Amino acid sequence: MPVAPGTAPAAAPVQLADVAVIGAGPAGLMAAEAASGAGLAVDVFDAMPSAARKFLLAGRGGLNLTHSEALDAFLSRYGERRAQLEPIVREFDPAALRDWADGLGVHTFVGSSGRVFPAEMKAAPLLRRWLHRLRDAGVRFHMRHRWIGWGESAATMTGSRPPGVVAHALAMRAPDGERQVHARAVVLALGGASWARLGSDAAWVPLLESRGAKIARLRPANCGFDVGTPQGAGWSEHFRERFAGHPLKSVVASVDDAAGAPAPRQGECVVTGTGVEGSLVYAFSAALRDAIEARGSATLRLDLAPSRSHARLVAELARPRAGRSLANHLRVRAGIEGVKAGLLRELLAAEDFADPERLATAIKSMPLRLVAARPIDEAISTAGGVAFDSLDAKLMLRALPGVFCAGEMLDWEAPTGGYLLTACFATGRTAGRAAAAWCIGGGPPAGNSG
Repeated sequence: MPVAPGTAPAAAPVQLADVAVIGAGPAGLMAAEAASGAGLAVDVFDAMPSAARKFLLAGRGGLNLTHSEALDAFLSRYGERRAQLEPIVREFDPAALRDWADGLGVHTFVGSSGRVFPAEMKAAPLLRRWLHRLRDAGVRFHMRHRWIGWGESAATMTGSRPPGVVAHALAMRAPDGERQVHARAVVLALGGASWARLGSDAAWVPLLESRGAKIARLRPANCGFDVGTPQGAGWSEHFRERFAGHPLKSVVASVDDAAGAPAPRQGECVVTGTGVEGSLVYAFSAALRDAIEARGSATLRLDLAPSRSHARLVAELARPRAGRSLANHLRVRAGIEGVKAGLLRELLAAEDFADPERLATAIKSMPLRLVAARPIDEAISTAGGVAFDSLDAKLMLRALPGVFCAGEMLDWEAPTGGYLLTACFATGRTAGRAAAAWCIGGGPPAGNSG
């Protein structure tokens, strides 16, 4: 008889587990740690050959674990999802995360921006020590095991505590074929939809929708954008060939008429072949993305000379060139050169350069018209995912008692700066502890209503 899609064949081997964690990223590993700490047998499954591949990639730039700012300001970075995430993050806040890392022998420090990094500025040492501790605690890892759907039936596990607990049947594709995993509790920590090659491919969306979970559409977050210029879509060939990959340093960015946009902030971004990206752009990405979806475009304004006032620029630019070229005049009088000068030439009309007032206005408020977010697989993270109204306060799916969700697959977003990882760790910890309580108590953990 043919087997329905997403269902394991009846003959598939069956593996029993107390808690099955699907996804070996930061949220999944923290869930495994929390559940094993309660004395449960924990099995971690991941489709990749090794654990936490996206975490390791993020760590190449220094592994920004969390942020040192005051907790109220920290929590505000979660925007519309602050109410849902606040109680979870407060239970495992940035200070607790630093203590946890210290317990692994990984000391952290606060950088000049307030961001927190491990002293070694790498993810690999922390991950190695963490995996070693998890294995010592009895956590079993099953790599190259892809969750492909729900098994053909639930099973009643014998010898469980309490006896007769109904298990979830999970269909897995393993190197040696398909198998079923029967687990008394399940933690799903499968990530969003960015960097599919590292495991976050959102293949879980239809699997949860088929069981009644509400999923908010996945969208790019902390992403770059494509520009629209007077020449049409994208940069001119000359500008792209000359300046793609060049950083725009020490600029102040702001967003026009976008709901929920952050206040203007100083930093740097990078010119790409199609537009702009980088940390300063990521800070505004949610507002820019939403504005583009609503109106077809959004305007990112750049102050290219934040240390000079508009009046000073007008006065300086009005001074005689004294035989200097326009490029030298901009460099000497306004501190504008390189990619900043190229940007002016790309976006301004020739007559603008002859008018000190208009030129100064452009330098202080250069409008970049953005017309599209970059594809979701290029994004640092994703917005959307499992809706919080499909979950209880302990992150259990209301439609699937005993199944918990954690990490980036939940419907929240945050800027870079340590906020993403902190929430992944915190939600993983909450889900893992709740899964353990479910197994031990045979039902809802205390305080799960909400």
